[in-house]
Amino acid sequence: MTAHFSFTRRDAIAALGALGLAGASRVFAQSGTVKFILPNATGSGVDAITRAAQPALAKALNASVVVDNQPGAGGIVGLQALARSAPDGNTLSVVSNNVVIFPSVLKSLPFDMPGDFTPIAVVGATPMVLVVNPAKVAATNSKEFIALLKSKPGQLNFASGGNGTILHLATELFLEEAGVTAKHIPYKGVGPMVTDLIGGQVEFGTAALPSVQAHIKSGALRAIGMLTAQRTPAAPDIPTFAEQGLPKFVVDAWFAVIGPKGMSAAAVKKAHDAVVAAFADPAVKDTMAKQGNTINISTPEQAQAAFRSELVKYAALVKKAGIEPQ
Repeated sequence: MTAHFSFTRRDAIAALGALGLAGASRVFAQSGTVKFILPNATGSGVDAITRAAQPALAKALNASVVVDNQPGAGGIVGLQALARSAPDGNTLSVVSNNVVIFPSVLKSLPFDMPGDFTPIAVVGATPMVLVVNPAKVAATNSKEFIALLKSKPGQLNFASGGNGTILHLATELFLEEAGVTAKHIPYKGVGPMVTDLIGGQVEFGTAALPSVQAHIKSGALRAIGMLTAQRTPAAPDIPTFAEQGLPKFVVDAWFAVIGPKGMSAAAVKKAHDAVVAAFADPAVKDTMAKQGNTINISTPEQAQAAFRSELVKYAALVKKAGIEPQ
């Protein structure tokens, strides 16, 4: 299953009068800008998803939508910026399940998760894939790759988008499940991670399919296996690890829309309605399908409950993977 501080607060999200929401005029400006802070680098799966939905979100919100990538510290920088923003609906974020892993892998956080945020919707899931640099790793499947790792214990390097991210945790779980070891090299975001994977500075890593799909097709990276329970229609030729002899190795990566703590009911409804409308847009639906993303939008109440249950789930997975809090 993404640091930089508070930004200028802009008037945002228009046309609430047409929706007949009581009190909306004091929450949203007649027109303006909605900023989506992404605690992920350009090129990440969350970035690809958000940018694909950006035009439809702008239409649904009747406002300009700006995507503001603020990676750093695995995502802490962007999340801190969001937490410090006014809860007026003008500043939102699309996040991965990194946000519910951090409390288990970091000794201290500059915010409470989810207490300092307003979960608006769990939007869907994105498939993850373990990839290798084909010039550095001859293995073409899970069996061959595990055999290689066993023959060179602790000698191969794996990349992640940062300590404690879902990409880090997923690979640690793979190593634990396969009974092998490798050295972790954390990067400040998925973009630099993928660049070094292609360049051969690191041998392998786990990534969201949308962030490496083109590189797999070009041959710059080789897919070893999907972390999904079943093969994804977006990449039907890539087998899952479950079907390659690791039936317990299935890791979900979901993404959600959140805002700062203290958003009004009107602001939450406006944002949620916009998410529903944007991801129902035919062009967005087509892109989501091509990226392999599954869209299943929760209610705000379901999102609140999901964040809390996922915190417990990932605490157990972190313990299983043997990751020590940093």
